[in-house]
Amino acid sequence: MFDRYDAGEQAILVHVFFAQDKDMEDLREFESLVSSAGVETLHVITGSRRAPHPKYFVGEGKAEEIADAVKTSGASVVLFDHALSPAQERNLERVCECRVIDRTGLILDIFAQRARTHEGKLQVELAQLRHLATRLVRGWTHLERQKGGIGLRGPGETQLETDRRLLRNRITLILSRLERVEKQRDQGRRARARADVPTVSLVGYTNAGKSTLFNQITDAGVYAADKLFATLDPTLRRITVGDVGDTVLADTVGFIRHLPHDLVAAFKATLQETRQATLLLHVVDAADGRIKENIDAVDSVLAEIEADDIPVLLVMNKIDMLEDFIPRIDRDEENIPVRVWLSAQTGEGIPLLFQALTERLSGEIAQHELRLPPQAGRLRSRFHQLQAIEKEWIEDDGSVGLVVRMPIIDWHRLCKQENELVDYIV
Repeated sequence: MFDRYDAGEQAILVHVFFAQDKDMEDLREFESLVSSAGVETLHVITGSRRAPHPKYFVGEGKAEEIADAVKTSGASVVLFDHALSPAQERNLERVCECRVIDRTGLILDIFAQRARTHEGKLQVELAQLRHLATRLVRGWTHLERQKGGIGLRGPGETQLETDRRLLRNRITLILSRLERVEKQRDQGRRARARADVPTVSLVGYTNAGKSTLFNQITDAGVYAADKLFATLDPTLRRITVGDVGDTVLADTVGFIRHLPHDLVAAFKATLQETRQATLLLHVVDAADGRIKENIDAVDSVLAEIEADDIPVLLVMNKIDMLEDFIPRIDRDEENIPVRVWLSAQTGEGIPLLFQALTERLSGEIAQHELRLPPQAGRLRSRFHQLQAIEKEWIEDDGSVGLVVRMPIIDWHRLCKQENELVDYIV
């Protein structure tokens, strides 16, 4: 029932240009996606249209051309670099006499190959089931919808209806499991928030070098490869940033243009690390000719997951692929670091990244409500010395209530000096 195929299959690729200018980079990216799925490309068919054809997406003549290419090359699957409707997929399969898979199905297959953790596998299955729900009819075209006449009346539920019910039940089960995973992650995030440990999340276009940078900073040994969506499961590591102290660094899944909405919805728990981050490190491939388009694609996904209001530090990676380029920090009018140029592969510029992280994170403010017992008068006087008390009151049991607000660096320093301080947080 699933649009799954084994790695090593042979395919015909189809790409349609709709704009006036033919942007070949889109086609090259699609070829990279196909290669990442472990599929061999036999032939690439391109065409131009003003709008998609309602029946075949491509024109009838182009559909026949694809069918001929399938017959002559012996391809077992046709891959479209576009989102097809279920009806268009069925019509094309009828003409080509082989499976037809759109861009969403291809990305889902890559994700299914990459998922390693229990959570990752659940998220991929959820996205696959949601995608499959609209295409379920195709698996049962050999069955009558319902038989009529004496002796042929069915039990009241067709095979198609049974499958839809089973599909809904499975989706409900996966959602409940993912909800438990999200609660566990949420507990970890709340614990970090109580201790005021900043979270820095790596985001960026797929294959921009996030995992390579993550490994360079943390020695985590995370899988990194020169292919799209090498990282799928999120990884968290603790690093130490000068003057800030312990900081959590999160490596996340890469984004891509036209990322299927089902995937964004399915990976909500994973992307929560991005939504709750103190600072986003937006890793950009500085050697890519489409820097602006890639940044825009990432920004659009960040807006979709409601993470577009989180502070961002751009990391211009792969400067080792540029001629005579020296690592540097770009600053805005207020002298705040906004861009760091480095190479995650060679390690050039990593100290500059830590310097920029120190400057960006040290500007963060910690605010807490505390209950100090009567014997903690010395700690209370420390807060007065630091001029950090926003509000102060006496409780009925004689303890002192405080709302304190101070730079996060000062808070971490105080926590190290006064071990019991964290226990007084309300």
